[in-house]
Amino acid sequence: MAEKEYAYFSGCSLEGTAKEYDESLRVVMKALGVDLVEPDDWSCCGSTPAHTVDHVFAAALAARNLCLVEKMNKDVLTTPCPSCLMAFKKAQYNMSRDDAFKGEVNELLDEAYNCGVESKSSLQIIYEDIGLDAIAARVTHIMPDLKVAPYYGCILSRPPEIAQFDDPENPVSMDKVLTAAGIDVRDFAFKMECCGAAFGVPKQEMVNRLSAKVLEMALDAGANCIAVACPLCQQNLDLRQEQVNKTMGSHYNIPIIYFTQLMGLAYGFSPKELGMDKVVVSADKITRRITKEEYTKIKEEEAAAKKPQKAKKEAAAEETNN
Repeated sequence: MAEKEYAYFSGCSLEGTAKEYDESLRVVMKALGVDLVEPDDWSCCGSTPAHTVDHVFAAALAARNLCLVEKMNKDVLTTPCPSCLMAFKKAQYNMSRDDAFKGEVNELLDEAYNCGVESKSSLQIIYEDIGLDAIAARVTHIMPDLKVAPYYGCILSRPPEIAQFDDPENPVSMDKVLTAAGIDVRDFAFKMECCGAAFGVPKQEMVNRLSAKVLEMALDAGANCIAVACPLCQQNLDLRQEQVNKTMGSHYNIPIIYFTQLMGLAYGFSPKELGMDKVVVSADKITRRITKEEYTKIKEEEAAAKKPQKAKKEAAAEETNN
C-alpha cells in the first residue's frame, strides 16, 4: 500500500513527446511509496498559449481540472510539467484574490471551482514531502562516470509570489535530490537561463543560440549530462541539438535526461522501464552502473591505497623540516 497519494495531472506533453518523463516519474514515485491518481476526464490546462488570448478563458481551462480534483476530495494536485503547473497556480492565485475574476471564470465552467486545491510540481513533492533521506535510502546503484548539470528552466520557481517554491534565482531542490540519489552534481551557473521556450518554430535561430549557451555552460561546469524537469526544455536541448550544431557550427553531443530518469537508474530500474530509448542524444556511455556495495568497496580500497602514500609524504616533509 502506498504511503502517500496525490491527484496527478500528467498534461498533454507527457502523453506524447515527453512520455518518458511520465513513465520514469511513475516508476520512481511508486518506488518511493507514492500513488498517483489521475482525475477522470482531465483536459488541457491551457499551458502557454491560452493566456495570450484571454486571461479568463485561460483560467477556466486550468480551473476545470482543479474542480475535478476537488470532486476527488483531494487538496493537492501534482504535475511534472512547469507550464501546466504555472497554469494551475496562476488560476488559483488570481481566483482566490479577486472575487469578480473568480465569478467570470466560474461562469464558463459546468461546476464552480472553490479554490480548494494547491498545485505542486512533482519535483517539489519529491523534495519536500518525500525528503532527501527517503530518496537516499532507495539508492541501489551508482553511476561513477556521470556528471550532471541540473537545469531548472525559467518558470519552475518563478515568479516567486506564485511559484512559492525554492529560490527564484538560485534553486537547489533538483541539485539536492540528485545528490541524495548518489549522483555527481556540478555547480551550474545557467540553471535558470532561458532555452528559447516555445519559439522553436517562429524564432528557430534565436532558440538555437539560447540553447547553445546552456549546453556550453554545462560543459564549462564539467558536466557530461544535463538533468531537466521540463518537457519543453528537454525538447529544445535534446531534439534540437543537431539544429543547434548547424546554427552555431558546434559539435555538442550532450544527453538531456529527465531528473526522474536519473533517479530511476540509481534505483536499479532498467533503461527501458525509464524510457531512456526515447531520448535523441544517447546517455548509454555515461550511465554505466555498479551496485552501491561495489562502489563503497572501490572507495574503501582507494582510501586504503592512499594511506601509505600520505604517511610517506608526511614523513618526508618532517625529515625535510628537521
